[in-house]
Amino acid sequence: MLRMVKAAVVVIAIFGGLGYYVWDYNTSPTGGKAKAEASASAAAEEDKTHDPEIGDCVKVADPQGEPLPTVVDCGSPEAEYKTGALLPGQDQECSAKYDYGIQYRNSRGFDYTLCFTKV
Repeated sequence: MLRMVKAAVVVIAIFGGLGYYVWDYNTSPTGGKAKAEASASAAAEEDKTHDPEIGDCVKVADPQGEPLPTVVDCGSPEAEYKTGALLPGQDQECSAKYDYGIQYRNSRGFDYTLCFTKV
């Protein structure tokens, strides 16, 4: 009988601890779910800063030969180029009125070229 009571206490403790962990993970403002959502939100914001739209000013870093445009304020001293055109399709070339172009290849089949003019 004593063994059964000890076993029941152990089972209750395990399920109680597991229940508390799940509750804390889902409800704590500093818990796992909140951290995961904050991380996903930060990643989405970071992606937006590297996805310029027509008219946006950018600075371009070239880490390891892959140009990475970062959207900046057009009045900022960091602004190097202004986004002028998006040319859909593979291997598109910017016309002579643009100073710079970046070609993107997408695994989902949407290839395009962004064309920029100097600021």
